[in-house]
Amino acid sequence: MKKVTIYSTPTCSYCNMAKEFFNANKISYEAYDVASDSAKRQEMIDKSGQMGVPVILIDDEIIVGFDKGKLSQLLGV
Repeated sequence: MKKVTIYSTPTCSYCNMAKEFFNANKISYEAYDVASDSAKRQEMIDKSGQMGVPVILIDDEIIVGFDKGKLSQLLGV
């Protein structure tokens, strides 16, 4: 099983769409709220070079934003 991590904020609609996509496809994931966790926010920036959310990691692949096609391809759904 692939390791899925999402860095997001509570008010981000694309973040919420990504989480709904994971839930609908029974994909387990680890979520970090970068609005309230400054250490995870810095980790996200260090890994992706981005300050925008969502930043999604699937194993070592980084996806910035909600790209349903790319997520489906990488997760095999």
